[in-house]
Amino acid sequence: MGEYDAVIGLEVHAQLITETKAFCTCPNRYGAPPNTLVCPVCLGMPGILPVLNRAMLEQAMKLAFAVGATIHPRSKFDRKNYFYPDLPKGYQISQYDEPFSTGGSIELQVDGHRKLIRIRRIHLEEDAGKSMHQPDGSTLVDMNRCGVPLVEVVSEPDMSSPAEARAYLNEIRRLVRWLSVCDGNMEEGSLRCDANVSVHRKESEEFGIATEVKNMNSIRGVERALAYEIERQIGVLENGGTITRQTLLWDEAAEIARPMRRKESSDDYRYFPEPDLVEVVVTPEWIEQISRGMMELPPARRRRFCQEYGLSEATAEILAGERGVADYFEALAKESGNAKSAANWVQGEVLRILKERNCEIASFPVSVSDLASLMKEVEAERLSLGGAKRVLDRMVETGQSPESIIEQEGFAQTSDAQEIEKVVREILARFPNEVVKYKSGKKNLFGFFVGETMKATKGQANPKVASEILQKLLS
Repeated sequence: MGEYDAVIGLEVHAQLITETKAFCTCPNRYGAPPNTLVCPVCLGMPGILPVLNRAMLEQAMKLAFAVGATIHPRSKFDRKNYFYPDLPKGYQISQYDEPFSTGGSIELQVDGHRKLIRIRRIHLEEDAGKSMHQPDGSTLVDMNRCGVPLVEVVSEPDMSSPAEARAYLNEIRRLVRWLSVCDGNMEEGSLRCDANVSVHRKESEEFGIATEVKNMNSIRGVERALAYEIERQIGVLENGGTITRQTLLWDEAAEIARPMRRKESSDDYRYFPEPDLVEVVVTPEWIEQISRGMMELPPARRRRFCQEYGLSEATAEILAGERGVADYFEALAKESGNAKSAANWVQGEVLRILKERNCEIASFPVSVSDLASLMKEVEAERLSLGGAKRVLDRMVETGQSPESIIEQEGFAQTSDAQEIEKVVREILARFPNEVVKYKSGKKNLFGFFVGETMKATKGQANPKVASEILQKLLS
């Protein structure tokens, strides 16, 4: 950024996983036909009375605990007034001057450096509907999302680069998924982010004028949008212009941010207390109950993985990325009795299969006990590592145990020295030039001979025995 520093703050909206909406009994569910999950309350019909969903408050409390925020014993809801087709009431029920919680922080690690991002507030609100702009210029509105419960996590402007914003958003997503309060799916809109960004010269202590960037539907999109807007603002200032306080929409396809409207201030929304909802009261007993039910959080679990299982920080970071994956690894480490090997299998083969099948660990078809049995076959040298990986693929496809697949499909590893030596001699006879080069000093060809041996035996030769025979015949 040359002579400029960037200042970034993020507002992250997370749709909470509850059975019903924030203030009515309509189901809180994604993917239903348009305008089928609505009622007079979430459509804002005359005479309606909203009632707060207790589960919404309890899930918000879990998130507040997780970031070390202060949960206030009393808070209130307000009406945020604005007019848009997908907001049928003409106002959104939100929180303004007396939010549910304030404070807290999230620790990031970016490029090997740790940084603490302060949280300004976490407040409760309802979602608006969804406008769908059509090719002919018309707009259709789906009200199913009206009234869906949200928490909004507002950071302090503590981030100074798009990479830090990406890391922060990744950590928020990990946390809400870990707590099972939000599925974190940005493509479906259940996790959304608005970014406020400004630039100023390094020698200046005064922040520049901020713009707000919206419409980013991926974490990578947030990073790209911020990089674009920072560069744009610097270009404007370098050419003698001034930054206008405005809201911009990120165009993912064109990779540019387009002006949407003048950015509103809080006065524009004409906040006033919501007259149809009573004050939110959180008792010390309730707070204590939620606190007792909190599970081990990702940072603590990463540290414990390093201390208890001797894993590297990088491996612990991967394994504690999702709660389900972390649970699977720990169960496998205990069942197999070999934490290091369990870590290698989970971060390697298990995560590979999940990515290929585009599924979550809850849908992984191989049980912990079956994978532990497969690991023990390798440790007992009855199965090569390569053969074990092929057996695992067959276990995923068929649902059979490793023992059944090994017996039926002939994956068992052979350590018969005479049989392996016969194959090795055939390999050396087939590649005389490589043998000459090896004996002339190209020792890296040894791996080539091992590979050819394993290929010829379809991975069933004991690699240790094959290596010993190769060394004997090549010396």
